[in-house]
Amino acid sequence: MLQHYVLDDRFDPVPCPDLLVWARWFETANRVLAKDQDEGRDGTHIEVSTVFLGLDHNFSGTGPPVLWETLVFGGPLDGEGGRYTTKAAALQGHQAYCAKVRAAIGGR
Repeated sequence: MLQHYVLDDRFDPVPCPDLLVWARWFETANRVLAKDQDEGRDGTHIEVSTVFLGLDHNFSGTGPPVLWETLVFGGPLDGEGGRYTTKAAALQGHQAYCAKVRAAIGGR
């Protein structure tokens, strides 16, 4: 069964057992932890975005919930990303993908 989570005032995940409460929250909540933009050599718009997923994406049934995701949109790393179990790991992963993007477009 899927576990649902919302974010508290400090952007920390809190379990939410009521599906309707979760759905109302999810509909309007700001779930963006970090977002950076760059431009490729050819003018291509590149974005690195890290968001709170709201659902546990750890489908193995063991270990901590996977609640955060970083994705790259555009450029040579389009579609690459990672998922994380903590906000701190998500922020670190976000910065790592930003560095990968900079390296891929010539270190600007």
